[in-house]
Amino acid sequence: MTPRKTPYGKGFTRASSLLQGDIRKAGESRGFAVSRILTHWAEIAGDEVAAISRPVEVSYGRGGFGATLSLLTTGAQAPLLEMQKEQIRERVNAAYGYNAIARVRVTQTHATGFAEGQVSFDHRPKAAKPATADPALTRAAATAAQGVTDPSLRQALEALAQNVLSRPKRQKGPDT
Repeated sequence: MTPRKTPYGKGFTRASSLLQGDIRKAGESRGFAVSRILTHWAEIAGDEVAAISRPVEVSYGRGGFGATLSLLTTGAQAPLLEMQKEQIRERVNAAYGYNAIARVRVTQTHATGFAEGQVSFDHRPKAAKPATADPALTRAAATAAQGVTDPSLRQALEALAQNVLSRPKRQKGPDT
């Protein structure tokens, strides 16, 4: 492939433009004509649904009267997802812009197992850490990382020291 000139640099091409065709082909082979459902699942389905599910496949029936969206979830979350199938279908169709999905099918798996069936839901929002920190721990952590000159490394070491110092001490028992 010959590099082409872009407004961003001489002869360099963005990585996204190099991979766009391959990503589209892979998505279409799995039934995703619009890859937006994969890349923006949390926005389409909502944070709560995206935290417990992942789109796996869009399959088209013989009659051509709408497609079936298959969602992957764990066994414990499947009943919750089953109750929300109609709302999920409406949200996905709104993202497509027309009534593309006729049915939503829930597929269950265990959190570990086969490569295709492993569940990894990275969409869950991170829990906020408590804002109150013990001033004595903060001073002890700053003292521990005092000799480090790189600010980002010092900040990381201070956070590590606070975590270690705030951990509850274990009681040594007779068998330890």
